[in-house]
Amino acid sequence: MRTPAGGNRDTIPVRRPQFRTANVNSIYLGQKLPAFVSLTRLDRPIGIYLLMWPMLWAFWFAADGVPHLPSLAIFLIGTVLTRSAGCAVNDYADRELDGHVARTSKRPLATGALSGKEALLATAILMALAFVAVLFTNALTIKLSLAALLLALLYPFTKRYTHFPQVILGAAFGLAVPMAFAAQTNNIPGVAWGLYAAAIVWAMAYDTLYAMADRDDDLKIGIKSTAILFGRHDLLIVGLLQLAVLVILMFIGSHEQRGIAFFTGLVCASGFVIYQLWISRNRDSAKCLQAFLNNNWMGMTVFLALFIDYMHKP
Repeated sequence: MRTPAGGNRDTIPVRRPQFRTANVNSIYLGQKLPAFVSLTRLDRPIGIYLLMWPMLWAFWFAADGVPHLPSLAIFLIGTVLTRSAGCAVNDYADRELDGHVARTSKRPLATGALSGKEALLATAILMALAFVAVLFTNALTIKLSLAALLLALLYPFTKRYTHFPQVILGAAFGLAVPMAFAAQTNNIPGVAWGLYAAAIVWAMAYDTLYAMADRDDDLKIGIKSTAILFGRHDLLIVGLLQLAVLVILMFIGSHEQRGIAFFTGLVCASGFVIYQLWISRNRDSAKCLQAFLNNNWMGMTVFLALFIDYMHKP
């Protein structure tokens, strides 16, 4: 039998659509990759730095100098992974709110560039990778990592119920301190808990500056923060919190018999505190963010002072 076109219908090959999974995946990743980078804030590593500096303080104190390098490498990798996961779950928790805040309105879940399921998948993968990394340490460190995971997942939701989400953030970030001692010495001495307290208080200070930039929008949509709670006393309290951090570090340095280099570093770090309070004195959003970012230099100064001090006076 002939087809209308004159061909043999029984012998005409049938062309079926062919799906190339690799090409589809590469196209998907190519389109989504910038959104995933934005979701995990890899293009804005300030959170990595603020998580990293107290962890490095802890490692140097725990080791009385240069720490066990494989453990240090695991923690550096874990810092990137856990901070990225924390950002992803934060955006999932705030997906209905970010569009109402000027600073966060372009985040990928707020714009629809990524879905909530994709954010949760990214969180799960990053947390799993971080947990795999910590498995190469010891049992005590692994137990502490589970507490850190719980706090990191809890933090984004606390801002709806308490004015102290900054404390939960500090507790989550700061757990890298006792974890570093556990990984280095398989023990958590009193000095580790002192450093942990300093890390929590420091997070309260810098994250209050961060929250001050969003205070007007947060009041409209019902988000709570220390910036709202402190009100017109915000900078006074931030200054006192930063002072408390430096005092705790001073006592720890004295207890650990650190030298002039470390204490000189604390004096230099106090200069950054004064600078932060000065530039944010008018509560301008951009200046509050600038003051928040300046904490990276404060944390780095403390670490460099500690590093140099241990080189000079082991």
